Parts: sequence; C-alpha cells; structure tokens
Amino acid sequence: MKPASVPRATLRDLQALEFDNSFVRELPADRVQDNVPRQVPGASYTRVDPTPVASPRLLGWSAELGEYLGIAKPASAEVLGGNRVLPGMQPYAARYGGHQFGSWAGQLGDGRAITLGEIFATDGSRQELQLKGAGRTPYSRTADGRAVLRSSLREFLCSEAMYFLGVPTTRALSLVGTGEEVIRDMFYDGHPAPEPGVIVCRVAPTFVRFGNFQIHAALGEVEPLRGLADYVLRHHYRGHSYISWYQEVCRRTALLMVDWMRLGFVHGVMNTDNMSILGVTIDYGPYGWLEGYDPQWTPNTTDAHTRRYSYGNQPQIAQWNLARLAESLLPLVEDKAPLEEGLTLYADTFNTGWRRALAHKLGFEALEEPGDEQLLADLFALLYEAETDYTIFFRNLAALPLDSADGKMLRDAFYSEPPAEHLAALAAGSSATPSERAPRPATASSA
Repeated sequence: MKPASVPRATLRDLQALEFDNSFVRELPADRVQDNVPRQVPGASYTRVDPTPVASPRLLGWSAELGEYLGIAKPASAEVLGGNRVLPGMQPYAARYGGHQFGSWAGQLGDGRAITLGEIFATDGSRQELQLKGAGRTPYSRTADGRAVLRSSLREFLCSEAMYFLGVPTTRALSLVGTGEEVIRDMFYDGHPAPEPGVIVCRVAPTFVRFGNFQIHAALGEVEPLRGLADYVLRHHYRGHSYISWYQEVCRRTALLMVDWMRLGFVHGVMNTDNMSILGVTIDYGPYGWLEGYDPQWTPNTTDAHTRRYSYGNQPQIAQWNLARLAESLLPLVEDKAPLEEGLTLYADTFNTGWRRALAHKLGFEALEEPGDEQLLADLFALLYEAETDYTIFFRNLAALPLDSADGKMLRDAFYSEPPAEHLAALAAGSSATPSERAPRPATASSA
C-alpha cells in the first residue's frame, strides 16, 4: 500500500526509510542462489547482495534529488557503498537480453547494477534505488562488476543535467568512492591501468528495459513474459491494455528522441537493453554532445566503423528497437496490426515534434510554409559545410536581429573564419521577415 506523501521539508535518514520490493514480490525469481556467471532460465531477476568495498566515502550528493526523495545526506556511505543492506531491502540483479549493434546477444542482465529496493518519494511516486558498480552478479559474464570514477562521474553529472534540461531521464543520487582500484583499458589500446573505483546510486521509477521482455520471448517463457507486462501495466501504465501501453511507449520514445536531437545529445550505445520501458534516457555510457554539426558523429569508438548509433541515426534506431519490442509482445496479443500502428505513431510523433523543436530553435511559430523544407535543408547543409558548433550557433541565433544582413553575430559558432557569403546565407535563411512567416513572440531558442 502506498504511504501518504511526505512533506518536501521532511528529510529522513536512509535507515528510517520504508522499503518496498514489488519487483521481487510479484515476479519469478532465479531458483539458484549461487552468485556466479551463468544462464538463468525462467526468471526475471536473481537475488544478490552488493559486494562490500574497502573504504566507502561519499564523493557526490544530489541535494535536489535527495529533497525530492525525502532523504537526508547521509553521514556514512556504508549503505550507498554497498557495505550494508538495511532491513526491508531485498537487493536483486535483473535478467534481460538484447540486440547489441543490431545482433541478438542473448542473455545480458545487470552485470554490475544491483537494485536495493523501492521507496516512495515526497510526491508519492515509486522510485527504485540502484547501485551501479556494486559487484558481480550472475549476469556479469567475464566482467568484475565494478565501475570507475571517470565514467560514474559522467553519469552522475549528465543524468542530473539532462533532468534540468527537461529531458526524461534516470537520475543519480550519490557517488561513493570505494577505496579500491579497478583495472580498465581506458583507450582500448591494450594498456590497462588501475583507476579509482566508484559506485553511483541511480534512481528511476523502474529500470525495466526492452530487453527484459525480449529474453522471455526469445526463450518461449510466455508466462514470465505476461507477468512482466502485467507488472509494468499495474505499476507504471495503469489503465492501459497491452496494445495501448505499447503505443504509449512508442509515443514517449519519439518525444525522447526529439529532446536528444534538439540538444545535440548522442547516447552512443542504443542497444535494446539500453532502452527504457518508460521512455526515459537510461545508461549513460560513451555518450557525447555535438560540437561541430555532423549527423554521422558518434562518441563511441567501438562504433566508429559503422556509426550505427551516430547522432543522425538515433531516431530510426529507436524505431528499430521499438519493432524488436513489438516482436517480443506478439505472444500476448491476437493481432500484430495495432503494434504496427504504434510504430506509425512513433514516426508521426517524432516528425511533428522535431519540426516543432526546429521551429522554436529558429524563432518561428511553426515550419509549415512553402519552402520550409528547402530552408531546413539549406541550413543544415551550411552548418555541415563549414564546421559549426551546434549549440553556440543556435545560442547566437537567438540574439540575431531580424534585420541582420551579414550574420556577424554568428561568427563565434565557427571553428575557423567562414566566408562572408556563408554568414550572410545563414543570416538570410534564419531571419525570415514577418511578411514571409509568423515569428514567435520571443526570440529563437538555444535549446
């Protein structure tokens, strides 16, 4: 039963929290208790405790997220460092599969993430606390289950930044140094070296991914598949049917792609096991942000050859991933046509949202006039032709007077001095006169 909302001003110690464990309670568990890498048939999760570390120390704390959750900054890092399991917690690692770089990879699962339990935030919403880097699980394969400072700090900072930029995302509550070193080959050049170990506490209503459904469907585990779908509907999509839920996932994912594209965010590893069933950003690995505008840019060095997950490919990859989710739901529905309608809804929602976002970035009410398609094509061709900083360009565009003819205010967005005619063309295309279109009441948006 959900408790009454806690007033925002009331912050509780971690030890005073009441934990719920709906995922553990309502879904099938791994029958084997051995914490060794192995195949886990028929289960949605494995109960496993975090592996204690030498000297946990709190390095980072999100005060805003702590306040939302009603949690006071702890004096000790024992719990968030995985050294102590509190009464009421039933830690587990989730089982899932996925397509990685377009190919089915079989069982994957939480190889270094362990969910401690669920709490109710100050608004009454259910939120999971998950430790990333908390040690080995049956899904670790050959990995050590740990995380390092540089990658964990990136996740901590970026997930909170994305939240405040208005992008749906998991969040990060804390960073805890472990007092241990972790061996990593930072540059993938055959020279591994020790790095500081860190555990990040991630927070989301659920960490269920497309891959949680895929593993059940791939192995013909229909009842666990149905149970997982019912669980998600019961707790996160109340009132939906399987079909309307899937279509809502498509809609949310489309809007998420609009947010990524408008900000120049590149996830870098859009495997189906890195796609949230809530339509939020999840798993901040080799992400990056566009600097010079290049639709084929990817921050993921392992994707440098195919660029499957490059900036410009993200919308179509998301739709491909949604199609894989639809395939996993086929055992639960009588007709696949409504699932196909969900993919059409995705495309329509993304296209509408992306045009709206571009209109706002250019300072227009909408992009519906004759010639607007050519305007966009010319704009992005010019941005690509002379290396142009994506973010700075739109920031400076927001301050460009409508009667500007030479575009000098845009000069700072270029990495080298562009030809004068290049600036003039950008200014002309981006500053249409009121007679040509209806300008927005405000100036252009840098977001």
